[in-house]
Amino acid sequence: MTNNKQHDILSAALKLFAERGYDGTTIPIIAKEAKVGTGTLYHYFKSKEALVNFLFQSCVKKFSEVLQKNFPPSTTDVREQFHHVFFQMVKFAKTDINALLFIDLHVNQYYLDEESNKVFNDFLNVLRVLLDKGKGQGIIYNLPSDALIAIVYGAFVRLYKIIEAGELEESEELINSVEERCWNAIRI
Repeated sequence: MTNNKQHDILSAALKLFAERGYDGTTIPIIAKEAKVGTGTLYHYFKSKEALVNFLFQSCVKKFSEVLQKNFPPSTTDVREQFHHVFFQMVKFAKTDINALLFIDLHVNQYYLDEESNKVFNDFLNVLRVLLDKGKGQGIIYNLPSDALIAIVYGAFVRLYKIIEAGELEESEELINSVEERCWNAIRI
């Protein structure tokens, strides 16, 4: 398979899985969207489950790399690190909204394999380390880190869903205000 065909298959699958979910997306629909034969798709991905797991791992790894890019050193205060993480999430959403929506729609689903779950847990660990540091310093509420992640990440994903749906217009002022409110929601 040429890189172009592989790219076309992965792009089509990502778009369709993000829009329709796993159960609403079939291999023939993906093949049609990618403009390849169904057999071609099966030649490279043995099943729809293998394809969704490959995409999930790729998207989560890409998201994790974006979060960690130019991460402030451990000597930097937790507030600055939180700011960095939040705005890197914004950067990821702006550059690949389908990947963000895909991750959100597919996390913790029955068809994800052990490796996909591990990759997502590794991604969450980046956030947990930051939150645990803040809790240790008495800066962040002493709630379970996963609860704190739900407060911030959940709000962030919902924000970008309604922006993508056209229900809210994104602006620098809005994003700055949301980042500040998310910080205020978890800080002491």
